[in-house]
Amino acid sequence: MSEEAIQEAKDTFERWLAAFNARDDQGMVAEMHFPHHRLVATKFDSWSTAEEYAAGQRAIDERLVDEGWDHTFLVSMEAVQSSANKVHLVLRQSRRKKDGTEYNGFDTLWVFTKVDGRWGAKLRSSFLTAEAQVYSN
Repeated sequence: MSEEAIQEAKDTFERWLAAFNARDDQGMVAEMHFPHHRLVATKFDSWSTAEEYAAGQRAIDERLVDEGWDHTFLVSMEAVQSSANKVHLVLRQSRRKKDGTEYNGFDTLWVFTKVDGRWGAKLRSSFLTAEAQVYSN
């Protein structure tokens, strides 16, 4: 496995998560490649552009508050496959309330790619079940 590529992918995800927790849609899209794809249960979502993804993120803010969300915590992150320009990371994430208690833990597979010299998240498959979802359709 490519240790340098793995570290770049991990760093990319950590920046994305910091932006997600700050509800910074521009920070999130800066760590992604488009089109971007997500598989939740059996539903496949795609966002063609950063603008389309960011617009959907703005819609999620209220639903996150409604479910009691304060932040998402990264429990674990493991590279399971890698090459010089693609890394698969298996993540365990935890949606938490302000007091730090978990109310929704979930596993996700993220695929990061290096395109034109820049690492970004290209697709993910999540087992997240929550009201605060963003769907492209």
